[in-house]
Amino acid sequence: MAFAASLAKLQAEASCPICLDYLRDPVTIACGHNFCHSCIHQRWEGLQGTFPCPVCLHHCPDSSLERNTQLCHMTEIVQQIPTSGNQRKMQEEIPLCEKHNEVLTLFCEKSLELLCAQCRVLSDPPDQPLIPIEEAAASHRRMLKRYIGTLTNNLENAETVYRKQDENTWEVKRKMEKRREELDYECKEMKSFLEVECNEIDKDLLMEENDVEEKLIENGRQISYHRFRLSSLLSKTKDKCLQTDEDLLTGIESIHNAYGHRETPAVFSCELQKEIFTLPPHYLGLHKMMGTFQVELTLDPETAHPDLIMSSDRKSVSYRRPDGLPNPQALTSSPAVLSSEEIDAGRHFWAVKVIGAGEYFLGVCKESFVINTPISPSANNGYWQYQLLTRTCGVLPTGQRKIGVFLDYELGEISFYNLNNWSYMYGLADKFTEKLIPYFCIASSSESLTISIIRV
Repeated sequence: MAFAASLAKLQAEASCPICLDYLRDPVTIACGHNFCHSCIHQRWEGLQGTFPCPVCLHHCPDSSLERNTQLCHMTEIVQQIPTSGNQRKMQEEIPLCEKHNEVLTLFCEKSLELLCAQCRVLSDPPDQPLIPIEEAAASHRRMLKRYIGTLTNNLENAETVYRKQDENTWEVKRKMEKRREELDYECKEMKSFLEVECNEIDKDLLMEENDVEEKLIENGRQISYHRFRLSSLLSKTKDKCLQTDEDLLTGIESIHNAYGHRETPAVFSCELQKEIFTLPPHYLGLHKMMGTFQVELTLDPETAHPDLIMSSDRKSVSYRRPDGLPNPQALTSSPAVLSSEEIDAGRHFWAVKVIGAGEYFLGVCKESFVINTPISPSANNGYWQYQLLTRTCGVLPTGQRKIGVFLDYELGEISFYNLNNWSYMYGLADKFTEKLIPYFCIASSSESLTISIIRV
């Protein structure tokens, strides 16, 4: 294989670049390239001043040609070497100019086309940037190698982006699956709630039906007895009218008394109670409530009880029951802290995560209410709260809860929601006239408890 390639190169060196046949009467021009005497003479015929090399375009100073005797002998020897079919095929595959049927030796940097020497002479415009094929190939090979480096980096970046996008796709699928699970859970909860509500309503309807039926039966007895008395009185009255004067007046007092004291019993009016059935609030817009009215809260360190440990981002407080002597302030109050934000209008939603075991309170208080004092918090003195409790079971904490609080200032309503199962827990109603501040309190009897403000 290597011998065949070497032989093909040798035969190419012994060939004329113009006619592509073996060199006949070879001559060498000033630049060192070799041609058939007749081929180069024909190419330069009619030219004056400069004579370009058909291969490298070197401008030869004159048209004098030097016969190359040694190359002539070498060409004769090469012609005697038998040529195989593959070698002949390689020779036949040498690309030629379609217009002039000459070897393509030049490359135009402007049009990016392969040209022969004749194309260069007849080029339009004549000053096109033409360079030898070897030089152009070397230049473009360097350029392609730079492309390879850039494309390699681009491909690596694309692979990285693709992997991230693939990860994003799986993340979206995971979130959608989680939403489906939440939806399925909510549907089951709603179905369970509807079944319980339906049973309660059915029970109430049955009790109301029995009560109404008893009252209707009793009223029917009264009306039946009244009919009997009227019928009896009417019969006696008719009989009296047929008696003689003396007999008629005898005992007439009883008929007058009976007639004067007759009372028609009232007919029982059956008005069934209208059963009002409404879905709990969390099924009618808890998600929308969170998305629309959720606010960012931060804790106010100036209001924090000394036994509370506040995080650096002011988003959580922790309490741990002291082992030694308690803080004197803890003997008269439960550790509490307020948020830095005040509320005097609108609707607001915030959520907390509670971890640990113990008792805690969530709610709002008036701006004028003084926390961490012996004053007992109540609505009368400007504090509205909901008391909750978490416990531990074995080694696994069951008290990792998420609680949502919704305040409608104008309506005077505070609602509490269990965000673990999206259920309504408790509600308070009052009339608000002062600024309100979100309130967080941990009972001093708690073992270890952390309340964190979160976003859901």
